[in-house]
Amino acid sequence: MRKLAIGTALSGALALGVLTAPSASADSVDLAFTNVKVNGGKAIVVGTTAKVKVPVTYTLSRPADLTIDYKNNFAGVLLYRGSLAEQDNSIEPDAAPVCTTTATSDTRVIESCTETLVIDPWDNLYEAADAGTWKSAGFYGHGATDLDDSDGHISFEFGYDMWANAATAKIKRAAKLTVNATPEPVVKGRTLTVKGRLTRANWELGKYSGYASQKVTLQFRAKGASAYTTVKTITSGTGGALSTTVKASKDGYYRFTFAGTATTAAKTAAGDYVDVK
Repeated sequence: MRKLAIGTALSGALALGVLTAPSASADSVDLAFTNVKVNGGKAIVVGTTAKVKVPVTYTLSRPADLTIDYKNNFAGVLLYRGSLAEQDNSIEPDAAPVCTTTATSDTRVIESCTETLVIDPWDNLYEAADAGTWKSAGFYGHGATDLDDSDGHISFEFGYDMWANAATAKIKRAAKLTVNATPEPVVKGRTLTVKGRLTRANWELGKYSGYASQKVTLQFRAKGASAYTTVKTITSGTGGALSTTVKASKDGYYRFTFAGTATTAAKTAAGDYVDVK
C-alpha cells in the first residue's frame, strides 16, 4: 500500500517510517462492512488532471462498546489492486465518513455510512494496469502516541485490520474524440473527407495519447432531424488517427462515436455541420 488513511494520531508515526510492516493484532476488532457500493455501481472515468470524487456507501456493524472518533482510530472502505496482503495500488478516503445509526443492541451498533474517495490521476494512478477492475475492503486503524521525551522515552502503538468484500469498481481512462469534415461548403454529390482522432488518458505520461486499432463509427444527422444514423465503421490508425470519405447528399452533421472498452470510457464527438450546395 502507498498510504494508510488512519487518522492524525498515526500520521506522525507513519512519517517517521516506523510502521512500515505492522503485524497482525492478536485481538482484532470485530467489524463488518456490508452492502458496499462504489460510485453507484457505475464505472469511474478519470482523465489526466481533474480530481474525481467517488461516493461510497456501506453498512458498518461494530461492537457497542467501540467508539470510532476518527482521531485516534479510523474506519472506512478503500479500493485496491492485487491481493489483500500484497496490494499493487490502493485508494483510501482522506476524510471521515458520515454515518447514521440504524439499529442498536446490547452488543452491536449498525450504521449506514457514506464516504468520498477522491481520485487524483497524478497521485493515485500510475500505469496502464490501474485501468480495470479494483476490489474493495473495509479497514480499521487505531493508534496511540507518546511524544513526551522528558523522561527519555517515546512510544507508538499501532493496529490495522482489513476485511475484503465482494464489491468491485471499474476505473476507466477518459477518452477524447474529434471530427472535421471537409470541404465546407461542399457541392452535392462530391466527396467529403471526414477526419478525426481518438485519444485516451495516459496516466504514466500525464497526457492523452493516441488509441489505435479501435472501432469507431461515423454517424450523420440531417438538418432538422432529431437522431443520428450510422454511416460506416472504421478503425483508428497510428496515433488514433481517423479518416474516411462519404458522398455529400444533404445539409447535416457528421460525428464519430466510440463505444469504449473494458479499460477506456465511451466517447462521442460533437457534430460537425456541413453545408451542401
